[in-house]
Amino acid sequence: MPLEKTSAPAGKAQVAVEGTATAGSAGGTRAQARARAARNRRITVHSARVLLLIALLGLWEWLARSAVIDPFNFSMPSKIWDQIVRWATDGTPQGTLWEQIWYTLYEALVGWIIGVVAGVILGIALGRVRFLSDVLGPYIKVLNALPRIVLAPIFLIWFGLGPASKIASAVVLVFFPVFFNAFQGAREVDRNLVANARILGASNRQVTFQVVIPSATSWIFTSLHVSFGFALIGAIVGEYIGATKGLGLLVSASQGTFNAAGVYAAMVILAVVALLAEALLSFLECSLFRWKPADAGDGR
Repeated sequence: MPLEKTSAPAGKAQVAVEGTATAGSAGGTRAQARARAARNRRITVHSARVLLLIALLGLWEWLARSAVIDPFNFSMPSKIWDQIVRWATDGTPQGTLWEQIWYTLYEALVGWIIGVVAGVILGIALGRVRFLSDVLGPYIKVLNALPRIVLAPIFLIWFGLGPASKIASAVVLVFFPVFFNAFQGAREVDRNLVANARILGASNRQVTFQVVIPSATSWIFTSLHVSFGFALIGAIVGEYIGATKGLGLLVSASQGTFNAAGVYAAMVILAVVALLAEALLSFLECSLFRWKPADAGDGR
């Protein structure tokens, strides 16, 4: 009889273990299916992008060769590619192509760093200190309303043809989007977190560095994606107006000689640099924010 009494619980335990194993297997299968669906979606998206690019370039080439559009003004992809290859192998009138790319990238990178640092510091400061916001807010709004591209000739007069004038142009374009995002991020911090930190005895400095800045980091990184493109624009515009080296000078020189392929070639190189910078920023963001859930639109 005792054996019969103990056999029932043992049977139930075995069923429970089998049920848990089945549930775990089903969960693993679902996870694998989701991962496979996400991978297939990424492949589909990338394939569609490549096919769209090939179709657009093929249409452009066909329209130019059939004289539907003027090949002198619009050029064609094959000539643009030949121009890039010629610059890469034979160099440009201003030096090697890699030197021009590095010169522009250096100006944009330095201007971007200065603009980001200044924008983050002032944005957090004004977001945290109401008095500073009330005093400096109107001046920042006025400066933001100015067409900042027209400042490039002024910077050229002040700093000359060297990289300083292009860095200044990049700084003014980068500063404002970073500043407003940092400012808004500091203002949108959960008040309960700040109140809890106060209750635990945190000082203003500790609240700023341990609560406000981490909470505003997502806002700041959002602006970094846009701001580096602005830094490139600032450097290119400055070089276009007056410079001794850089991709902007290549655009200006090609325009002066009616070389449409050269203008488009410089734009293609600039686009590749911008895409690589965006990919690097996205990688850094994913590395720093692994805790963030994937977007619903990712199909994951």
